[in-house]
Amino acid sequence: MRLVQLTVPTGKRQTILETLDDRGIDYVVTDEESDRDYTAVVYFPLPAPAVEPVLDELQEAGVGEDAYTVVVDAETVVSRRFEALREEYEEGDVESDRISRQELQTEAESLTPTFGVYSTMTIISAIVATAGLLLDSPAVVVGSMVIAPLIGPALGASVGSVIDEEDLFVESVAYQFIGIIFAIGAAAVFAWSVHVTNIVPPGLELAEVDEISERLAPDLLSLAVALGAGVAGIVSIATGISVALVGVMIAAALIPPAAAAGIAIAWGQPAAAIGSTALVFVNVLSVNLAGLLTLWYLGYRPESLFELGPTEKRVRKRVVGLVVIVLVFSVFLGAITYSSYQAGNFEENAREEVILALDEEEFEQYQFLEIEVLMDEDYPIQSPERVIVTIGGPPGETAPGLASELNQRVEQHADGDVDIEIRYVNIVEE
Repeated sequence: MRLVQLTVPTGKRQTILETLDDRGIDYVVTDEESDRDYTAVVYFPLPAPAVEPVLDELQEAGVGEDAYTVVVDAETVVSRRFEALREEYEEGDVESDRISRQELQTEAESLTPTFGVYSTMTIISAIVATAGLLLDSPAVVVGSMVIAPLIGPALGASVGSVIDEEDLFVESVAYQFIGIIFAIGAAAVFAWSVHVTNIVPPGLELAEVDEISERLAPDLLSLAVALGAGVAGIVSIATGISVALVGVMIAAALIPPAAAAGIAIAWGQPAAAIGSTALVFVNVLSVNLAGLLTLWYLGYRPESLFELGPTEKRVRKRVVGLVVIVLVFSVFLGAITYSSYQAGNFEENAREEVILALDEEEFEQYQFLEIEVLMDEDYPIQSPERVIVTIGGPPGETAPGLASELNQRVEQHADGDVDIEIRYVNIVEE
Protein backbone atom coordinates (compact mmCIF):
# COMPACT_ATOMS: atom_id res chain seq x y z
CA MET A 1 0.00 0.00 0.00
CA ARG A 2 1.13 3.53 -0.72
CA LEU A 3 0.20 6.99 0.52
CA VAL A 4 0.54 9.63 -2.19
CA GLN A 5 1.06 13.29 -1.27
CA LEU A 6 0.49 15.56 -4.23
CA THR A 7 0.82 19.34 -4.50
CA VAL A 8 -1.97 20.84 -6.60
CA PRO A 9 -0.83 23.41 -9.20
CA THR A 10 -2.80 26.61 -9.57
CA GLY A 11 -5.89 26.01 -11.69
CA LYS A 12 -5.69 22.21 -11.54
CA ARG A 13 -7.51 21.56 -8.27
CA GLN A 14 -10.91 20.73 -9.73
CA THR A 15 -9.43 18.55 -12.49
CA ILE A 16 -7.34 16.51 -10.04
CA LEU A 17 -10.17 15.96 -7.59
CA GLU A 18 -12.55 14.92 -10.39
CA THR A 19 -9.95 12.41 -11.60
CA LEU A 20 -9.67 10.91 -8.12
CA ASP A 21 -13.47 10.82 -7.74
CA ASP A 22 -13.85 9.04 -11.07
CA ARG A 23 -11.37 6.43 -9.88
CA GLY A 24 -13.19 5.92 -6.59
CA ILE A 25 -10.16 7.07 -4.60
CA ASP A 26 -10.54 8.51 -1.09
CA TYR A 27 -8.56 11.69 -0.52
CA VAL A 28 -7.96 14.54 1.91
CA VAL A 29 -7.24 18.09 0.76
CA THR A 30 -5.44 20.76 2.74
CA ASP A 31 -5.15 24.33 1.51
CA GLU A 32 -1.69 25.74 0.91
CA GLU A 33 -0.92 29.29 2.04
CA SER A 34 2.74 29.62 1.11
CA ASP A 35 1.99 31.90 -1.87
CA ARG A 36 3.79 29.58 -4.29
CA ASP A 37 2.61 28.05 -7.57
CA TYR A 38 0.32 25.49 -5.97
CA THR A 39 -2.86 25.96 -3.96
CA ALA A 40 -3.34 22.73 -1.99
CA VAL A 41 -1.93 19.35 -1.02
CA VAL A 42 -4.02 16.25 -1.60
CA TYR A 43 -3.39 12.96 0.23
CA PHE A 44 -4.76 9.64 -1.00
CA PRO A 45 -3.99 5.93 -0.39
CA LEU A 46 -3.43 3.54 -3.28
CA PRO A 47 -2.60 -0.12 -3.77
CA ALA A 48 0.97 -0.41 -5.10
CA PRO A 49 -0.12 -1.51 -8.61
CA ALA A 50 -2.40 1.53 -8.89
CA VAL A 51 0.29 4.15 -8.32
CA GLU A 52 1.66 4.22 -11.86
CA PRO A 53 -1.66 4.42 -13.80
CA VAL A 54 -3.10 7.00 -11.41
CA LEU A 55 -0.02 9.22 -11.52
CA ASP A 56 0.08 8.92 -15.31
CA GLU A 57 -3.55 10.02 -15.53
CA LEU A 58 -2.91 12.94 -13.20
CA GLN A 59 0.06 13.97 -15.30
CA GLU A 60 -2.16 14.00 -18.36
CA ALA A 61 -4.46 16.27 -16.36
CA GLY A 62 -1.64 18.78 -15.99
CA VAL A 63 0.34 17.72 -12.93
CA GLY A 64 3.93 18.01 -14.15
CA GLU A 65 7.31 17.56 -12.53
CA ASP A 66 7.19 21.13 -11.22
CA ALA A 67 4.74 19.88 -8.57
CA TYR A 68 5.86 17.68 -5.70
CA THR A 69 4.66 14.09 -5.68
CA VAL A 70 5.73 11.98 -2.70
CA VAL A 71 4.95 8.26 -2.49
CA VAL A 72 5.49 6.55 0.86
CA ASP A 73 4.67 3.12 2.29
CA ALA A 74 1.43 2.82 4.24
CA GLU A 75 1.13 0.10 6.86
CA THR A 76 -2.69 -0.10 7.13
CA VAL A 77 -5.67 1.41 5.35
CA VAL A 78 -9.17 0.73 6.68
CA SER A 79 -11.74 1.64 4.05
CA ARG A 80 -14.35 -0.21 2.00
CA ARG A 81 -13.57 1.94 -1.02
CA PHE A 82 -9.90 1.09 -0.69
CA GLU A 83 -10.70 -2.62 -0.60
CA ALA A 84 -12.67 -2.21 -3.82
CA LEU A 85 -9.72 -0.36 -5.35
CA ARG A 86 -7.37 -3.13 -4.29
CA GLU A 87 -9.57 -5.78 -5.89
CA GLU A 88 -9.55 -3.75 -9.10
CA TYR A 89 -5.76 -3.53 -9.40
CA GLU A 90 -4.35 -6.54 -7.55
CA GLU A 91 -4.72 -9.74 -9.57
CA GLY A 92 -2.30 -11.95 -7.64
CA ASP A 93 0.39 -12.22 -10.34
CA VAL A 94 3.80 -10.65 -10.66
CA GLU A 95 2.68 -8.07 -13.21
CA SER A 96 -0.03 -6.71 -10.92
CA ASP A 97 2.19 -6.81 -7.82
CA ARG A 98 4.90 -4.65 -9.34
CA ILE A 99 5.66 -1.19 -8.05
CA SER A 100 5.19 1.91 -10.18
CA ARG A 101 7.65 3.11 -12.77
CA GLN A 102 8.38 6.16 -10.62
CA GLU A 103 9.15 4.02 -7.55
CA LEU A 104 11.24 1.63 -9.64
CA GLN A 105 13.51 4.44 -10.80
CA THR A 106 13.92 5.74 -7.27
CA GLU A 107 14.67 2.25 -5.95
CA ALA A 108 17.27 1.58 -8.66
CA GLU A 109 19.01 4.88 -7.96
CA SER A 110 18.98 4.33 -4.18
CA LEU A 111 20.61 0.90 -4.52
CA THR A 112 23.72 2.43 -6.09
CA PRO A 113 25.95 4.11 -3.48
CA THR A 114 28.25 7.03 -4.16
CA PHE A 115 31.33 6.24 -6.21
CA GLY A 116 33.65 6.40 -3.20
CA VAL A 117 31.56 4.00 -1.15
CA TYR A 118 31.00 1.71 -4.13
CA SER A 119 34.68 1.44 -5.04
CA THR A 120 35.75 1.00 -1.40
CA MET A 121 33.24 -1.77 -0.69
CA THR A 122 34.04 -3.50 -3.98
CA ILE A 123 37.76 -3.53 -3.19
CA ILE A 124 37.13 -4.80 0.35
CA SER A 125 34.81 -7.57 -0.86
CA ALA A 126 37.39 -8.63 -3.49
CA ILE A 127 40.15 -8.79 -0.85
CA VAL A 128 37.96 -10.84 1.49
CA ALA A 129 37.02 -13.17 -1.37
CA THR A 130 40.71 -13.58 -2.27
CA ALA A 131 41.53 -14.51 1.31
CA GLY A 132 38.64 -16.97 1.34
CA LEU A 133 39.78 -18.62 -1.88
CA LEU A 134 43.38 -18.95 -0.69
CA LEU A 135 42.12 -20.40 2.58
CA ASP A 136 39.80 -22.71 0.63
CA SER A 137 37.04 -21.47 2.93
CA PRO A 138 33.50 -21.31 1.46
CA ALA A 139 32.29 -19.42 4.55
CA VAL A 140 34.72 -16.55 3.99
CA VAL A 141 33.87 -16.43 0.28
CA VAL A 142 30.16 -16.15 1.13
CA GLY A 143 31.00 -13.34 3.56
CA SER A 144 32.66 -11.40 0.75
CA MET A 145 29.45 -11.61 -1.27
CA VAL A 146 27.39 -10.05 1.53
CA ILE A 147 29.39 -6.81 1.52
CA ALA A 148 29.66 -6.45 -2.26
CA PRO A 149 27.59 -3.42 -3.47
CA LEU A 150 26.92 -4.82 -6.94
CA ILE A 151 23.15 -5.13 -7.12
CA GLY A 152 22.47 -1.42 -7.73
CA PRO A 153 24.52 -1.01 -10.92
CA ALA A 154 23.57 -4.50 -12.13
CA LEU A 155 19.86 -3.65 -12.04
CA GLY A 156 20.15 0.08 -12.72
CA ALA A 157 21.32 -0.49 -16.30
CA SER A 158 18.20 -2.53 -17.09
CA VAL A 159 15.89 -0.04 -15.38
CA GLY A 160 17.47 2.90 -17.19
CA SER A 161 17.01 1.14 -20.53
CA VAL A 162 13.31 0.34 -20.27
CA ILE A 163 12.14 3.64 -18.75
CA ASP A 164 14.37 5.73 -21.04
CA GLU A 165 16.65 7.14 -18.34
CA GLU A 166 19.94 7.21 -20.24
CA ASP A 167 21.82 8.89 -17.39
CA LEU A 168 20.94 5.99 -15.08
CA PHE A 169 21.90 3.48 -17.79
CA VAL A 170 25.29 5.07 -18.54
CA GLU A 171 26.15 5.48 -14.86
CA SER A 172 25.21 1.87 -14.07
CA VAL A 173 27.22 0.44 -16.98
CA ALA A 174 30.24 2.53 -15.98
CA TYR A 175 29.94 1.39 -12.36
CA GLN A 176 29.80 -2.26 -13.42
CA PHE A 177 32.93 -2.21 -15.54
CA ILE A 178 34.83 -0.07 -13.05
CA GLY A 179 33.77 -2.54 -10.35
CA ILE A 180 35.15 -5.46 -12.38
CA ILE A 181 38.49 -3.70 -12.89
CA PHE A 182 38.72 -2.72 -9.21
CA ALA A 183 37.80 -6.23 -8.04
CA ILE A 184 40.34 -8.03 -10.24
CA GLY A 185 43.02 -5.41 -9.53
CA ALA A 186 42.50 -5.48 -5.77
CA ALA A 187 42.51 -9.28 -5.74
CA ALA A 188 45.74 -9.39 -7.78
CA VAL A 189 47.55 -6.88 -5.56
CA PHE A 190 46.44 -8.59 -2.34
CA ALA A 191 47.26 -12.08 -3.64
CA TRP A 192 50.68 -10.93 -4.84
CA SER A 193 51.46 -9.38 -1.44
CA VAL A 194 50.60 -12.54 0.49
CA HIS A 195 52.47 -14.63 -2.08
CA VAL A 196 55.76 -12.73 -1.94
CA THR A 197 55.65 -12.45 1.86
CA ASN A 198 55.07 -16.21 2.19
CA ILE A 199 51.89 -15.74 4.20
CA VAL A 200 50.62 -18.62 2.11
CA PRO A 201 52.85 -21.70 1.53
CA PRO A 202 55.44 -20.91 -1.19
CA GLY A 203 54.68 -24.10 -3.08
CA LEU A 204 50.91 -23.60 -3.18
CA GLU A 205 49.48 -24.93 -6.44
CA LEU A 206 46.26 -23.26 -7.59
CA ALA A 207 44.97 -26.54 -9.00
CA GLU A 208 45.12 -28.07 -5.53
CA VAL A 209 42.72 -25.50 -4.02
CA ASP A 210 39.17 -26.50 -4.87
CA GLU A 211 37.67 -23.04 -4.34
CA ILE A 212 40.13 -21.62 -6.87
CA SER A 213 40.42 -24.40 -9.44
CA GLU A 214 36.68 -24.65 -10.02
CA ARG A 215 36.58 -20.97 -10.97
CA LEU A 216 39.61 -21.11 -13.23
CA ALA A 217 37.79 -23.67 -15.40
CA PRO A 218 34.10 -22.64 -15.28
CA ASP A 219 31.37 -24.41 -17.23
CA LEU A 220 27.98 -23.60 -18.73
CA LEU A 221 26.17 -24.11 -15.42
CA SER A 222 27.64 -20.78 -14.33
CA LEU A 223 25.25 -19.08 -16.75
CA ALA A 224 22.29 -20.39 -14.77
CA VAL A 225 23.55 -18.57 -11.68
CA ALA A 226 23.87 -15.24 -13.50
CA LEU A 227 20.56 -15.48 -15.38
CA GLY A 228 18.75 -16.55 -12.23
CA ALA A 229 20.29 -13.69 -10.28
CA GLY A 230 19.21 -11.17 -12.93
CA VAL A 231 15.59 -12.36 -13.00
CA ALA A 232 15.37 -12.66 -9.20
CA GLY A 233 16.90 -9.21 -8.73
CA ILE A 234 14.42 -7.51 -11.04
CA VAL A 235 11.41 -9.38 -9.61
CA SER A 236 12.54 -8.42 -6.11
CA ILE A 237 13.00 -4.74 -6.86
CA ALA A 238 9.85 -4.56 -9.00
CA THR A 239 7.63 -6.10 -6.34
CA GLY A 240 9.12 -4.14 -3.45
CA ILE A 241 10.60 -7.24 -1.80
CA SER A 242 13.92 -6.95 0.05
CA VAL A 243 16.79 -7.31 -2.39
CA ALA A 244 19.48 -8.07 0.19
CA LEU A 245 19.62 -11.82 -0.44
CA VAL A 246 19.37 -11.34 -4.19
CA GLY A 247 22.33 -8.97 -3.94
CA VAL A 248 24.34 -11.80 -2.41
CA MET A 249 23.38 -14.02 -5.35
CA ILE A 250 24.51 -11.42 -7.88
CA ALA A 251 27.76 -10.97 -5.98
CA ALA A 252 28.22 -14.75 -6.02
CA ALA A 253 28.28 -14.60 -9.81
CA LEU A 254 30.88 -11.82 -9.92
CA ILE A 255 33.16 -11.42 -6.90
CA PRO A 256 34.66 -14.95 -6.48
CA PRO A 257 35.53 -15.33 -10.20
CA ALA A 258 37.10 -11.86 -10.17
CA ALA A 259 39.15 -12.83 -7.10
CA ALA A 260 40.23 -16.07 -8.80
CA ALA A 261 41.39 -14.11 -11.83
CA GLY A 262 43.42 -11.79 -9.60
CA ILE A 263 45.04 -14.75 -7.83
CA ALA A 264 46.04 -16.34 -11.15
CA ILE A 265 47.63 -13.06 -12.27
CA ALA A 266 49.49 -12.73 -8.95
CA TRP A 267 50.82 -16.29 -9.31
CA GLY A 268 52.25 -15.40 -12.71
CA GLN A 269 49.74 -17.52 -14.61
CA PRO A 270 47.80 -15.05 -16.79
CA ALA A 271 46.54 -17.86 -19.03
CA ALA A 272 44.83 -19.39 -15.98
CA ALA A 273 42.97 -16.11 -15.46
CA ILE A 274 41.28 -16.31 -18.88
CA GLY A 275 38.49 -18.65 -17.77
CA SER A 276 37.58 -16.78 -14.60
CA THR A 277 37.78 -13.38 -16.33
CA ALA A 278 35.50 -14.62 -19.09
CA LEU A 279 33.15 -15.92 -16.39
CA VAL A 280 33.01 -12.47 -14.76
CA PHE A 281 32.10 -10.74 -18.02
CA VAL A 282 29.57 -13.34 -19.15
CA ASN A 283 27.91 -13.18 -15.73
CA VAL A 284 27.71 -9.39 -15.83
CA LEU A 285 26.18 -9.47 -19.30
CA SER A 286 23.79 -12.30 -18.37
CA VAL A 287 22.53 -10.42 -15.30
CA ASN A 288 21.85 -7.36 -17.47
CA LEU A 289 20.17 -9.43 -20.18
CA ALA A 290 17.92 -11.25 -17.73
CA GLY A 291 17.03 -8.00 -15.99
CA LEU A 292 16.22 -6.23 -19.24
CA LEU A 293 13.93 -8.99 -20.51
CA THR A 294 12.19 -9.35 -17.14
CA LEU A 295 11.47 -5.61 -16.85
CA TRP A 296 10.03 -5.48 -20.36
CA TYR A 297 7.91 -8.55 -19.64
CA LEU A 298 6.58 -6.90 -16.46
CA GLY A 299 5.28 -4.04 -18.56
CA TYR A 300 7.59 -1.17 -17.68
CA ARG A 301 7.69 1.48 -20.37
CA PRO A 302 8.84 5.12 -20.74
CA GLU A 303 6.71 7.85 -19.22
CA SER A 304 5.87 9.49 -22.55
CA LEU A 305 4.13 7.59 -25.32
CA PHE A 306 6.23 9.54 -27.83
CA GLU A 307 9.32 7.89 -26.32
CA LEU A 308 7.90 4.37 -26.53
CA GLY A 309 8.93 3.67 -30.14
CA PRO A 310 12.56 4.85 -29.85
CA THR A 311 12.92 3.16 -26.45
CA GLU A 312 11.52 -0.14 -27.73
CA LYS A 313 13.93 0.00 -30.67
CA ARG A 314 16.86 0.77 -28.36
CA VAL A 315 15.93 -2.02 -25.93
CA ARG A 316 15.63 -4.48 -28.82
CA LYS A 317 19.12 -3.56 -30.05
CA ARG A 318 20.59 -3.94 -26.57
CA VAL A 319 18.90 -7.30 -26.07
CA VAL A 320 20.19 -8.57 -29.42
CA GLY A 321 23.69 -7.28 -28.65
CA LEU A 322 23.71 -8.89 -25.22
CA VAL A 323 22.40 -12.19 -26.60
CA VAL A 324 25.12 -12.29 -29.26
CA ILE A 325 27.92 -11.54 -26.79
CA VAL A 326 26.56 -14.01 -24.22
CA LEU A 327 26.35 -16.68 -26.93
CA VAL A 328 29.98 -16.06 -27.90
CA PHE A 329 31.05 -16.46 -24.29
CA SER A 330 28.76 -19.48 -23.99
CA VAL A 331 30.66 -21.19 -26.80
CA PHE A 332 33.85 -20.65 -24.83
CA LEU A 333 32.27 -22.00 -21.64
CA GLY A 334 30.81 -24.84 -23.67
CA ALA A 335 34.30 -25.82 -24.79
CA ILE A 336 35.41 -25.93 -21.15
CA THR A 337 32.33 -27.98 -20.25
CA TYR A 338 33.03 -30.43 -23.07
CA SER A 339 36.64 -30.71 -21.91
CA SER A 340 35.43 -31.57 -18.40
CA TYR A 341 33.03 -34.11 -19.88
CA GLN A 342 35.86 -35.74 -21.82
CA ALA A 343 38.02 -35.84 -18.69
CA GLY A 344 35.21 -37.56 -16.81
CA ASN A 345 34.80 -40.12 -19.58
CA PHE A 346 38.55 -40.70 -19.65
CA GLU A 347 38.64 -41.40 -15.91
CA GLU A 348 35.76 -43.86 -16.19
CA ASN A 349 37.35 -45.62 -19.16
CA ALA A 350 40.72 -45.74 -17.40
CA ARG A 351 39.07 -47.29 -14.35
CA GLU A 352 37.45 -49.98 -16.48
CA GLU A 353 40.74 -50.75 -18.26
CA VAL A 354 42.58 -51.14 -14.95
CA ILE A 355 39.92 -53.52 -13.64
CA LEU A 356 40.03 -55.54 -16.85
CA ALA A 357 43.83 -55.73 -16.72
CA LEU A 358 43.81 -56.99 -13.13
CA ASP A 359 41.27 -59.64 -14.10
CA GLU A 360 43.93 -61.31 -16.28
CA GLU A 361 45.47 -64.47 -14.90
CA GLU A 362 49.00 -63.10 -14.48
CA PHE A 363 47.75 -60.21 -12.33
CA GLU A 364 44.97 -61.97 -10.44
CA GLN A 365 46.80 -61.73 -7.08
CA TYR A 366 46.46 -57.93 -7.18
CA GLN A 367 43.41 -55.91 -6.13
CA PHE A 368 42.25 -52.61 -7.57
CA LEU A 369 41.97 -49.98 -4.82
CA GLU A 370 41.85 -46.50 -6.32
CA ILE A 371 42.48 -44.43 -9.42
CA GLU A 372 43.23 -40.70 -9.61
CA VAL A 373 43.46 -38.65 -12.79
CA LEU A 374 45.55 -35.48 -12.54
CA MET A 375 44.93 -32.73 -15.08
CA ASP A 376 47.52 -30.45 -16.62
CA GLU A 377 47.64 -26.72 -15.81
CA ASP A 378 46.68 -25.52 -19.27
CA TYR A 379 43.71 -23.52 -18.03
CA PRO A 380 40.93 -23.09 -18.85
CA ILE A 381 40.75 -26.18 -21.12
CA GLN A 382 42.59 -28.95 -19.33
CA SER A 383 43.58 -32.46 -20.39
CA PRO A 384 44.60 -35.58 -18.42
CA GLU A 385 48.31 -35.52 -17.65
CA ARG A 386 48.92 -38.34 -15.17
CA VAL A 387 47.00 -41.36 -13.92
CA ILE A 388 47.82 -42.72 -10.48
CA VAL A 389 46.63 -46.29 -9.92
CA THR A 390 46.71 -47.75 -6.42
CA ILE A 391 46.59 -51.54 -6.19
CA GLY A 392 47.00 -53.99 -3.36
CA GLY A 393 49.08 -57.15 -3.42
CA PRO A 394 51.25 -59.53 -1.43
CA PRO A 395 54.07 -57.90 0.61
CA GLY A 396 57.27 -57.27 -1.29
CA GLU A 397 55.86 -58.19 -4.69
CA THR A 398 55.40 -56.03 -7.80
CA ALA A 399 54.13 -56.78 -11.28
CA PRO A 400 56.86 -55.83 -13.80
CA GLY A 401 54.58 -56.06 -16.83
CA LEU A 402 51.62 -54.28 -15.30
CA ALA A 403 52.85 -50.73 -15.99
CA SER A 404 53.25 -51.32 -19.74
CA GLU A 405 49.93 -53.17 -19.86
CA LEU A 406 48.08 -50.32 -18.17
CA ASN A 407 49.89 -47.70 -20.24
CA GLN A 408 48.80 -49.40 -23.46
CA ARG A 409 45.22 -49.81 -22.30
CA VAL A 410 44.76 -46.32 -20.84
CA GLU A 411 46.49 -44.26 -23.53
CA GLN A 412 44.06 -45.43 -26.20
CA HIS A 413 41.40 -43.33 -24.47
CA ALA A 414 43.56 -40.19 -24.26
CA ASP A 415 44.18 -37.56 -26.93
CA GLY A 416 47.85 -37.30 -25.99
CA ASP A 417 50.55 -38.89 -23.88
CA VAL A 418 49.52 -39.73 -20.33
CA ASP A 419 51.93 -40.87 -17.61
CA ILE A 420 50.89 -43.94 -15.65
CA GLU A 421 52.02 -44.27 -12.03
CA ILE A 422 51.35 -47.45 -10.05
CA ARG A 423 51.37 -47.46 -6.29
CA TYR A 424 51.47 -50.76 -4.45
CA VAL A 425 49.87 -51.31 -1.07
CA ASN A 426 50.81 -54.43 0.86
CA ILE A 427 47.83 -56.59 1.76
CA VAL A 428 48.32 -59.23 4.43
CA GLU A 429 45.57 -61.82 4.72
CA GLU A 430 45.34 -63.79 7.98
